[in-house]
Formats: sequence, C-alpha cells, structure tokens
Amino acid sequence: MSTGELKKLRVTGYKDDKYTEKVDDGEFTTLLNPEKYTFKYKVEYTEAQGQGTSATQPKFVRTPPEDFELDFLFDRTGVLQGNDNKNGDGIIEDIDKFKKIIFDYSGDEHKPNYVLIGWGTLLFKGTLLEMSIEFKLFAPDGTPIRAVVKTKFKGSVEDDLRVARENNNSPDLTHIRTVKEGDTLPLMTFKIYGDSKYYLQVAQANKLTNFRKLTAGQQIKFPPIEKAT
Repeated sequence: MSTGELKKLRVTGYKDDKYTEKVDDGEFTTLLNPEKYTFKYKVEYTEAQGQGTSATQPKFVRTPPEDFELDFLFDRTGVLQGNDNKNGDGIIEDIDKFKKIIFDYSGDEHKPNYVLIGWGTLLFKGTLLEMSIEFKLFAPDGTPIRAVVKTKFKGSVEDDLRVARENNNSPDLTHIRTVKEGDTLPLMTFKIYGDSKYYLQVAQANKLTNFRKLTAGQQIKFPPIEKAT
C-alpha cells in the first residue's frame, strides 16, 4: 500500500561483489526520480555449421546478465529548490561524487565499483558499462550548471543466488550435488542426465571405489554428458 511519501532513487557503491563493503562516501541520491529506465535481455546461440552441411539448428549457449540503462539529471540553475550555484562550481562537484561511486576503480578489484540501485520495486545490482555526460546549460563564465548523465550497467548476481535461480540440470554442464539419505548413484545420475546408465562413468569421474555406499553429505561431481560417455 502506498503512503504517498516521495522516495528518491538511490545509488550505493560497494567494493566487493557480495555487496557488504561500502565505498567511502559511496551513496548518491538522485535529484529527480527518472521518467523511465530500461532492462535489456539477450539469449546467445552458437552459429557454427558443420563441414558439408547446408544448415544447422542454433544451439542455446547461455543467457548473459541483463543490461540496465538509466539517465541522471544534474542541475544547479536554481530552478530546483536548494540547488543553486552559490559556490560557483556548478555541477562539477556533484558529477565528481557520482563518478567516484559508479566509475572510479576499486583499489582491491582494479575494476569499477559494484553498485546497488534501489527505488520502489527496482533493485538492481551490477557494474558500469558506459557513461556519457551531456552538458546542457552554462553560467556566464562557462561553468556547466545542468547536465544529463546517461549510464548503462551490466547486471550481476551472487553465485549462490545465480545457482538457485538457474536450478539447471542440463547434461552439457558440470554439476556438483550433495548426497542425501536414501540417494543412490544411479538415481542421482538419472536426475542429471535423464538416464541412469551413466552412473559408472560418474563413479570413475569421482574415483569412487564402491559407488553402492554413498555417504550423506558427500559431494559428487557430474561432468558434461559428452565427457561422461
């Protein structure tokens, strides 16, 4: 239920991909909430064609992280209350702070900071791909006092959450499963490959001397089906 309270979009910078260690002075609140933001999704397929064939069926490769596009307004014209140009620096200091959060390199990672963008139902995690600054208005001395910053981010998801979301049993991928009470190797093999006949290859891949005696909590690796056969 909406309370009618105006909440501003907020960008927070983090040094780590677990989003636990904030960047110093690493929080930015937008001047005006955006009119729109855009998510872009892609699906990648192989386009390789076998020698001597006239055509091939595209094969799914992966779904890369989404792209997220958002524009930010910076203004020191005085049109917006509390945002004038009294210090004479225009929007330069504001943009510098913004760049420090999303653009500057993390000393440990040697890459741009990770960012969390939140507003209403929007919760995005990722890193900066592109940023362009369009200066629109200037003070008499040439100092910029209004600009629009266009940004594009690449989404990122923590490994644990990514695996939980995918819940993928594709035979073309390597899987690690934990043995539970009552599990047998043929049964686990069937769940991964859709056929229990590969259990001996799985046993060999895991160097199991007695595949009939699995222990609860034991880790079993299931290699791609091409490698298991």
